[in-house]
Order: sequence, then structure tokens, then C-alpha cells
Amino acid sequence: MKVALLSGGVGGARFARGLVTAADPAGVTVIGNVGDDLDVLGLAVSPDLDSILYALAGLHDEERGWGRSSETWEALATVSALGGEDWFRLGDRDLGLHLVRTQALRSGEPLSAVTARLARTLGIEAAVVPATDGRLRTWIDTPAGSFPFQEWFVARGHRDEVDGVRFEGETRPAPGVLEALTRADAIVIAPSNPYVSIWPILAVEQIRAAIIARRVPCVAVSPLVGGRAVKGPADRMLARMAGGTTPAHVAGCYAGLIDALVVDESDPAGPLAVRRIVTQTLMTDLDASRRLAETVLGAAA
Repeated sequence: MKVALLSGGVGGARFARGLVTAADPAGVTVIGNVGDDLDVLGLAVSPDLDSILYALAGLHDEERGWGRSSETWEALATVSALGGEDWFRLGDRDLGLHLVRTQALRSGEPLSAVTARLARTLGIEAAVVPATDGRLRTWIDTPAGSFPFQEWFVARGHRDEVDGVRFEGETRPAPGVLEALTRADAIVIAPSNPYVSIWPILAVEQIRAAIIARRVPCVAVSPLVGGRAVKGPADRMLARMAGGTTPAHVAGCYAGLIDALVVDESDPAGPLAVRRIVTQTLMTDLDASRRLAETVLGAAA
């Protein structure tokens, strides 16, 4: 079974890891969000792609939910001591990946090629591709002003309420993205924040068009459990921008794009414009992620 997964954030990375244990990893293509990419101390950082790579390679930090396991912070401590920019935390092990990526990008290698090479080096069987090779950035509009995503999310602790989300930059899909979508037996949207993790992928018009024109099922997994986000501001954003945090509000973020929504047993009942699949969605460990992925694949069969 060939599966194309749209993924962003911690939830998306955890689900991706479960998916490759529930399906043939060689048949899985993970299309990653790049809207929150940024430059840190001159280095090209792709947080969501990195989360996917680390999760699929078994290197991610389970406790923090992001970054590499067994991380150290000596370089960041030196940056801080020297008065450098330290609001975005880069660990020592993590720096190695960013150094390799930055050098490759500066030499003219596209992000998709760099990502594929990193995945192979890390022993990942699934294909990992960015939504686009171009510069696509997410901006958050708030009562306090408009901010690049990472400034709002990390530097300001996503404390500002969100009035709108917009995207600037490239709209062409990276090589391999459309092929993965058109050849897939199922398209899956990970349990990620719709607005800031999945919408940036859908901002690439050809990706959205390919999903609209699909001839296979498209199943989304709600990022909420009992109407609340496991981590991050997804519930606050849905409440303010969509008017609520029910499964119907989540499904509304993907109007015309999905055939079914997987929701947690604790989520409220009510009318839903697409098929409802009820299960336990909290991914407490790899087994839970695998069981969730198996339910999603069953719904798409």
C-alpha cells in the first residue's frame, strides 16, 4: 500500500513513526511542512523536517517532544555568554545536521535533495520530502502585530491570540510530491495543527489541487483529544478562528479535501460532514502511534 502523509509538528512526526511500523516503509512518502523554516545564527533550520527525520530514525527526544535525544547544549551556552541570539534552542547534536544542510544549500543543492540524502544516511526507508524547495514562510497575524511563525511560537511563547495565518513565498511543489500524491493508495493528514502545520503545505496550490482531484481516500487525524490540544495552541486557534474545538470544527479546516476524520473517544459527538472514525488517538508511545496508524489505514482501505 502506497501512502502519502502530510505532516508537521511533533504530532505529525510521532504519527509518521507509527505509520512506518504499520505499513511498508518503502511505500510511505512523508510530505513535510517548511512554513516554519528559519535561519538561526546563519544556519538553515527546518524544524518540522528535522522532527520527521529524527522520529523515523529513532533519534528524537521523547521527553521534550522535539530535537535529538541525549542532547547537550555547550554551543548554545557559549552563544549566550557571548551575547548571541539564543532564543531558538539548538543543541550540539542538532547543530551537526544544520551545518550539513546549510553547506549543501549554499552549494546549490535543493532542499528536497538534501533531505533525501539525510534520510538515507540516517537509515530511513520511507521517503521524506519538503512541500516545496522554495522559500515558503508562515506569518501569524495577532492583535499585537504580525510575526514570522517562529518568532510568535518560540520567542513570544505563542501567547498572542491569532487573528489570521498567511503564507509568503514559493508555490511550486518539490520534486516527488505530486508523484507521491497521484500514485498513493491513500492520502493521510497527520494529527498536526491544521493552521500552522498543514495549511502551509496546502498553500502550495498544486498540492491542494492534487488532493482535490484524488481518486483515493483522504483521511485526516484530529490533533485534539477531548477538544483540547495535547501540546501547543491548536485548540486556542480553532476556538478563535473556527468558533469551536469539536470534530466538525477540525473537519472544517479541510473542507473538500478529506473523506474521513479520525477522532478520539473523548471527543464530543455531533454532526460531521465526513465519515467519523472513533478510536484512541493519544500517542503515548510507539505502540499507540502504530495502533492509530493501523486504524487510519483501515479507514482508508
